[in-house]
Amino acid sequence: MKEKPLLTLIKDEEWLRPYASQIEARHSRFLDAQKQINHQFGSLVEFAQNHRYFGIHYEPWRKGWIYREWAPGAKQLFLMGEFNWWDRYSHPLKKNPRGYWEIFLSETEYKHTFTHGSKVKVHIIGANDVALDRIPAYITRVIQDEESHDFAGQLWFAEAYEWNDQDFSPRKLFKEPCIYECHIGMAQEKLGVGTYKEFEKNILPRIAKAGYNTIQMMAIMEHPYYGSFGYHVSNFFAPTSRFGTPEDLKSLIDTAHQMGIAVVMDIVHSHAVKNVNEGLNEFDGTPDQYFHPGEKGHHEGWDSKLFNYGKQEVQQFLLSNISYWLEEFHFDGFRFDGVTSMIYEHHGHQSFGDAAAYFDDGVAEDALLYLQLANTLIHQIKPDAISIAEEVSGMPGLCREIKDGGIGFDFRLAMGIPDYWIKTLKHKLDEQWDMFELWHELTNRPKKEKSIAYAESHDQALVGDKSIAFWLMDKEMYTSMSVLQESLVVDRGVAIHKLIRMITISLGGEGYLNFIGNEFGHPEWVDFPRKGNDWSYQYARRQWSLVDEPLLRYSQLFAWDQAMIKLVKDYHLLESAHATQLHLDADKKILAFERAGLIFVFSFNPNESLFGFEITMPKAGNYQIILDSDEKRFGGFERLDSRISYKTDKKNKVSLYIPNRTMLVLKKKGD
Repeated sequence: MKEKPLLTLIKDEEWLRPYASQIEARHSRFLDAQKQINHQFGSLVEFAQNHRYFGIHYEPWRKGWIYREWAPGAKQLFLMGEFNWWDRYSHPLKKNPRGYWEIFLSETEYKHTFTHGSKVKVHIIGANDVALDRIPAYITRVIQDEESHDFAGQLWFAEAYEWNDQDFSPRKLFKEPCIYECHIGMAQEKLGVGTYKEFEKNILPRIAKAGYNTIQMMAIMEHPYYGSFGYHVSNFFAPTSRFGTPEDLKSLIDTAHQMGIAVVMDIVHSHAVKNVNEGLNEFDGTPDQYFHPGEKGHHEGWDSKLFNYGKQEVQQFLLSNISYWLEEFHFDGFRFDGVTSMIYEHHGHQSFGDAAAYFDDGVAEDALLYLQLANTLIHQIKPDAISIAEEVSGMPGLCREIKDGGIGFDFRLAMGIPDYWIKTLKHKLDEQWDMFELWHELTNRPKKEKSIAYAESHDQALVGDKSIAFWLMDKEMYTSMSVLQESLVVDRGVAIHKLIRMITISLGGEGYLNFIGNEFGHPEWVDFPRKGNDWSYQYARRQWSLVDEPLLRYSQLFAWDQAMIKLVKDYHLLESAHATQLHLDADKKILAFERAGLIFVFSFNPNESLFGFEITMPKAGNYQIILDSDEKRFGGFERLDSRISYKTDKKNKVSLYIPNRTMLVLKKKGD
C-alpha cells in the first residue's frame, strides 16, 4: 500500500517528524470540518453570514423589521425600547426548535416609533429564572446614557455609505507591512476622547508623512470600560460609539485607502467581558451558551469569559463577526489578540522548551480549528487581506498555509523582541549588552514563517511600565529635550533609541510595527481615566506639539524614524531574505550584517569610537554611506562624512571609522 505523502510543513521542518501524526490529525480535522460546513451550508462564506439573519433587519418584501436572537436556554424573550415606552412584556418573541427567537414589527404600525436612533433592549427570562434587560447579541450600535451610564442598543438605519476605495488593494503593501498601531480615543492632544473624524483629519496625514503603509486600530469593538483598552468586548458587531458613528469609521477607512494606507483591525476573539448587563455572559440564563462552563470558561488573569470554539453556533458567531468587519467596514485584515491564550488550555502559562508542548493535552485543538477556519474565511472574502497572530509560544506552522499543515496566519507578532529590549534596559548596564544574545533574539525565527518585528508594545507603554524612551531618559524628558541644551542622559537616550528601532526593523522580521507616538519617543506612559487618577485624560492622549517643535529632540527622533521607514520601503528590506551576519565583535560591541544588498553596521559601544575597523564585505567594490544615525538632523554629532567612498581591499575588507553608539548603512556603488 502506498504511503500517504507527508505534509509540506513536516518535510520542511525535520524536528517535527516525531509529531507528524498530530499535525496530520489537525489537518484532517480541518478538512472534515470544512467538508461538513460545505455540505450543510454550501460554503464557509455562507456559514459566516449569521449577522445577516440575526439582529434587527428591515425586510422590504414584508414591509417591516424582523428581530432574531439565538438563546436556546431562555424561557422567554421580549423586545423593548423607546418604540414601546420600555414596556418589558408587550412584545414577546416566538421560539423555534433550534432555539431561535424572532418577532416582526410591521412598518404600518411602527414607522413613527421604531426609528433611526431610538434605543432598544431585549428582556430575557433565562433558564435560571433570572429576568434581565440585555443588549441584542448582534446589535450594530450601542450607546451609553450620559447621566445613568447605562448602555443600550440603538437602531441604526442610516443611508448606505458610498465608498470611494474601489481601486484600492493592499496586496503590495502587505508584502512589507509597516504598521502604525493606534487608538482612536487617545490619538488627539486634547484632554478627552478623540473621534473617528478627528483622527481622519489630524492623524492620517501624520501617518502618511511618517511613511507607514498600514494602520492597526485598537479598541474598535464596543467595550463598557474605556480603560480596558478595548480588550473586554461586550458588543462584537458594534463599532464603539465613543469615537463617533459607523459612517464616521467608514469615512476614516475610506480616506486611508485613498491615501494608499491599509487598515487592520485588532480583533478580540480570545475572550469577552464577563458583564451580564452589557455582554454575552449568561445571555440565555445558562453559563455555557457562548462560553465554557465553570472554571474553564473564566480567564483568571484577564477576569473575562472564554469562548467554546468547539460549538458550531459559537464558530458561526465569531466567523460572522469577521465577515461583518471585512464586508461592512472594508477592513483589510485583522491582528488576532491573545492567540497564545486561545490555543492552550493553560493559556500559555508554562515552558515551551520541549517540542511536545505544542502537541500534548494542553493544546486547545478546537481553538486551532477555529483559527484555521477564520484564516480561510478571511482570504476567501478578501484574498488580499492580512491576518496577524499575537502569539508568543512559537506554535510551529502558525504562519504556514493550511494546505501545508499550518494554521494559516500570514504573520506572527515577534513578541519576544520587545520583551528582550525591556529586560535589557531594565537589568543590564550598557557595557553588559551581549551581541550574541542580541543577534539570536532578532534572528531566531522559522525561515518560512513571517514575523512582524517591533521594539516596544503598547502594553509596555501602559501605566506601571515605561516606553523605551522613558526607560532611557526618564525625568530628563521633562527638562532636557531642547536642542539648545546639553544633557549626557538625553544624548545617550536618543542614540540608543535610534539603534534599537533600526536594528529591530532591519533584522527582526518581514514586517514592522510601531505604537502611536513611540516613533518620536513620546515622553509619557498611557493611563486611561480611572478612579485611581481621578478620571483624568492627562495621559490618555498624544502630545503632537512636542514633535512639531523643531527646537525639541522629539523632532529629531521622528526624522530618524521617517528616514528608517523610507529606507526599508526604497530597498524592499522586509521582503528580502533573512540577514547574513558579516561581523560580530562581542568586546567592541560591533555587529554588521547584509540584507537586501545593504550593509548595516551597528556600534553599541558606550564609550569608544573605533578607527580603521575592518569588516569583510560580501562583494568587492566601492561602498558609500547612505544613512547615518550620527547626522545632525537625527540628533547626532556629525562625526562621519557621507561623501567618503570605502573601497574593498584584496580580502574584500573595508576600513571604517565607527563612532560609539551609532549605526550606518552602506551600499555598493553600481548596485
